[in-house]
Amino acid sequence: MRQLVPAIFLLLAACGGADEAALPSGDESPIPVEPDGGIGDGATPSAAAAEGIPEQLRGNWGLVAADCEPGRSDAKGLLAISANKLRFYESVGTLGEATEQTPERLRATFAFTGEGMNWSREMLLEVHSGGKELVRQEFGADAPPNPFRYTRCP
Repeated sequence: MRQLVPAIFLLLAACGGADEAALPSGDESPIPVEPDGGIGDGATPSAAAAEGIPEQLRGNWGLVAADCEPGRSDAKGLLAISANKLRFYESVGTLGEATEQTPERLRATFAFTGEGMNWSREMLLEVHSGGKELVRQEFGADAPPNPFRYTRCP
């Protein structure tokens, strides 16, 4: 229905059937349009969602050296970061709203799925030591109290 309404207005305008009376009295402002073409509040996705996770944060990261060994099925400390996802041993987080973003740092909310559950978590990802270390800190009521420190996999 959301996409049908703009199409109706376009058809009426093309046929000469839309006139000033179609707009509420005194309202000459355009109707906001969502990025997907639907009518809405005109909001756009966060810059992080549009640009993705900064390049310097992407790659494979291990809590211990063994997490980086290829072919290991027990690499429970491996974190694989792509353009818009965090992949852990048993869960995947998809990038959502960002509150901070630089080439070396991202603070954002991620929507997670794993082991039959869904949840959301605010997280800070930050590289150190020339891109060789990653610090991940979680925020929220049940978040771990200490940050996690990873080393970039070769």
